[in-house]
Amino acid sequence: MDTTYFDERTPNVKKFSLPIFVNQAGYKPESIKRAVIKEKASHFSLINADTCVTVYKGQCTHFGLDTNSQDDVYIADFSDFKDCGTYCLVTDTNVSSLPFQISDTVFDNVLHDTIKAFYFLRCGLDLEEKHAGKFGHSACHTAKAVLWEDQTISHDITGGWHDAGDYGRYITAGACALAHLLFAYKMYPKKLKNLSLNIPESNASACEVLSGDTVGNPSCRLPDFLAECKYELLWFLKMQREDGGVYHKATTLRHAPFVMPEEDRNTMLIFPVSSMATADFAAVCAMASGIYREFDSVFADTLLTAAEKSAHWLEQNPDFLGFKNPDGCNTGEYGERDDKDNRFWAYTELYIATGKEFYHDRMKALLKMKFPLTGLGFAAVGGFGTLSYLLCDRENASMELKDFFKECFLDEALRLKELSDSCGYGAAMAEEDYIWGSNMSLLKHGMIFAIADYLTGTDTYLPYATLQADYLLGVNATGYSYVTGTGAFCCNYPHLRPAHADGIEECIPGMVSGGPNRHPADADAKILIPEGTPPMKCFADDVGCYSLNEITIYWNSPAVFVLAYLK
Repeated sequence: MDTTYFDERTPNVKKFSLPIFVNQAGYKPESIKRAVIKEKASHFSLINADTCVTVYKGQCTHFGLDTNSQDDVYIADFSDFKDCGTYCLVTDTNVSSLPFQISDTVFDNVLHDTIKAFYFLRCGLDLEEKHAGKFGHSACHTAKAVLWEDQTISHDITGGWHDAGDYGRYITAGACALAHLLFAYKMYPKKLKNLSLNIPESNASACEVLSGDTVGNPSCRLPDFLAECKYELLWFLKMQREDGGVYHKATTLRHAPFVMPEEDRNTMLIFPVSSMATADFAAVCAMASGIYREFDSVFADTLLTAAEKSAHWLEQNPDFLGFKNPDGCNTGEYGERDDKDNRFWAYTELYIATGKEFYHDRMKALLKMKFPLTGLGFAAVGGFGTLSYLLCDRENASMELKDFFKECFLDEALRLKELSDSCGYGAAMAEEDYIWGSNMSLLKHGMIFAIADYLTGTDTYLPYATLQADYLLGVNATGYSYVTGTGAFCCNYPHLRPAHADGIEECIPGMVSGGPNRHPADADAKILIPEGTPPMKCFADDVGCYSLNEITIYWNSPAVFVLAYLK
């Protein structure tokens, strides 16, 4: 059966024509298992895709009108069917879904791919065929960069991850991505510690990963997951100024054309220090120091020393120092209105890492100011501080504060549960959440569900976290799996320069698309998305649509967290 058609205006943009939406990665046997149908259906059957035998029958439930898609939807719930295999769901009107699996390992590949994606975004390194396969390329951006404020001064700032569809590198964005990843490791180490990623550091000792030495202690082998995070952390250290201030970003003056990264030879610029970047740097380095100490005390000490140096800068510079792009610069700005939550996160992590009451007092003083206490994004980082405080075991930590922070997360989980229950597709998303990078909103909400369960030691919100993953992987009003390479109908044309410039039809796997945006911002998207399109349908898998289909490291990172919880 032909399941696609092509829009004459944009023949490269694949459209979905089947009315049944399933998680294209699949379902775990014991989990909630739902398909959404957007045409009238009374009954459904599960058909074994290998034998064509009907293995399960059930009734469809009429949900009604889903507000954010404007679809009249029916739900096929087969949660009580637990037999592993490959199946299709067929309605009584003889409409079939794409095939899907039921297996305990359905999230293994997509988790691997969303983590390995960070390797494919590495800057300054040859991506060799033995690690990158057909997606390899030469080292890029290896020349010294110059300070924007004095271009006679140059520094080596090679390394780190390209932030998004462009070749810029940004501290606040990188800190957000690292936070998601490091929290995933802290909370679900058994899911991530032994993961094999086939990266250059695989099977090397922690000492080798740090220094390049050929001699190391094999017993302290750094997990691949932490080795990948370390590649970004080492770049972070290069972005710190002698006085502890941290440069906001490293980019060219303007975005490169759609060329491979090694072909972007414009001058790399180091843009001025901001207090947000400095605080986020201090926070993530302090946090990382505790995690890496198990494997390499030297690197842990290096991180903590750098964090305290930046904390000193914050003390010497108590006023907000924001960032605005200078005239003529069109790369990512990542500006913020204040730095209260950034400083709160920094002081919280420094208190946890050092036990110093000075940092504890600074953290508690900042709580008198208003900022979101469950924020888990680059522009709202307060939730990273509250979560770290909840996870810490310092004897003098305030139980009253811990109880308060816990209630904040539980209240937010309850709010999001109500949103999910009100959505025919199970997405914990209000209309205003369908913004640029809406899939990050979705995945941050999945994180809240996971955190609530972790804090209570229950699986109360496991079905809701699962529904957010279902949406990401195909149970949404477009039918797309928003992860490249996952599913028969997945995004394949993201706004990602190397994915377009490499000439390979298949996209690099594991990249999370930004997703539907009810206010498309780019010219291509405004053409493709008619006025009045329902929020959940404001999407096109088109390389030109950066406000719909770009990728970023901090959209991949919450996906890793949620998938680690569900694995």
